Amino acid sequence: MATFQPLPGFRDFYPEDLAKRTHIFRLWRQTAAAFGFAEYDTPVLEPLDLYRAKSGDEIEAQLFSFTDKGKREVALRPEMTPSVCRLVGERAGALKRPIKWFSIAEFYRYERMQKGRGRCFHQFNADVFGEPGPEAEIELIALLVQCMRAFGLTQKDFCVRLSDRNLWFHYLGSLGLDDARIRALLGAIDKYERSGHEAFKPYEDAFGPLPEGLKDKVLAFLAIRSFEELESALGADPAAGTAARLADWRKLLGGLSAMGLADYIQVDLGVVRGLAYYTGFVFEAFDRKGELRALAGGGRYDDLVGKLGGSELPAVGFAIGDMTFALLLEERGLSPAVAAAPDVYCVIGGEAERRAAFADIHRLRSGGYRVEYPLKELAFGKQFKAAAESGARLALIYGGDELARGVVKMRDMGTRTEREFPASEVEASVRGFFAGP
Repeated sequence: MATFQPLPGFRDFYPEDLAKRTHIFRLWRQTAAAFGFAEYDTPVLEPLDLYRAKSGDEIEAQLFSFTDKGKREVALRPEMTPSVCRLVGERAGALKRPIKWFSIAEFYRYERMQKGRGRCFHQFNADVFGEPGPEAEIELIALLVQCMRAFGLTQKDFCVRLSDRNLWFHYLGSLGLDDARIRALLGAIDKYERSGHEAFKPYEDAFGPLPEGLKDKVLAFLAIRSFEELESALGADPAAGTAARLADWRKLLGGLSAMGLADYIQVDLGVVRGLAYYTGFVFEAFDRKGELRALAGGGRYDDLVGKLGGSELPAVGFAIGDMTFALLLEERGLSPAVAAAPDVYCVIGGEAERRAAFADIHRLRSGGYRVEYPLKELAFGKQFKAAAESGARLALIYGGDELARGVVKMRDMGTRTEREFPASEVEASVRGFFAGP
């Protein structure tokens, strides 16, 4: 007989696995709410055209896409940014700005599987619309950092690498490159850390070899790791556009420093992000040990809402992937312990005792207590064993003798001490037990 397994790159979540994921999502939601972000969601199936020429060639090649029964070309969403831009664009005139939204949703990409990467995954997404200045980046990078700190991670565990596509355009333009060459070079820079000098091959195939002097300047700019180095590289009297970008850098870094987050930020011009729609500051979070792929990534995409048919609206966003993030928590010993134990286990005699217990069980569950009992009649010894194995802190005993005397017996499973109380006081007694002295 055939046994069915999940498709390659897709995951099952057994209860203990789902409990860990739920814990991660809960802390992300709490953090977003503390920052004043509102939660939204979108359909998992979108028109294919939403992603064509919006997300870039790499994403389009990874789509799970098909023609549906209505002869429409559709795709399972590979990312959230085009979808949230569609939502905001539809109601942009009626939404109070800045628009601060977040979501936790499932995504699909047909790509090569590796550690921390599957074909079906969840992401926390956060975006700010309507704020053109670096104030939006300050808010979002602070949120990104806190989404990780909420689990006990510190600056020793991760950093946020910060870069700027606009600054690259200004710098490469000052070296005489046109728009097409700049974009091709940014593609090489995006892959340079992984591929070394091979990353320049697509550029050279399209435009010929990079002059040695130009390549040296690109690699030197790529190696910058502090704002002081960046200012020095751009000279004492930069052009107006470059000077304006440096002012934005000062405001962004100054704001993050004022929040006490300077130790989490690393200037790294090697981060340019591969998606076609990014227009300004870009950033990615990495573990300090360098053992995992990027934990999170995002940046500014001021043109995308307009390209999707909405009003022109500045925007910044980021996403945290659940798979790599969960790996980091496990490696740092911060993955949550799964606590599935009931609060109360009811040990029940015969059918009459069962009927008496059921009313209490339902009231306790309605009051928020997790209560378990044997679904069929068992000997008391087996029930006490089951109560101990369940991890319940408290056992309620409904025996024939107790029923005849109108009482219920309570056993503290930790101390093994017992006491009785009137059957009418079960709920109050349980509440008193968990309230403590």
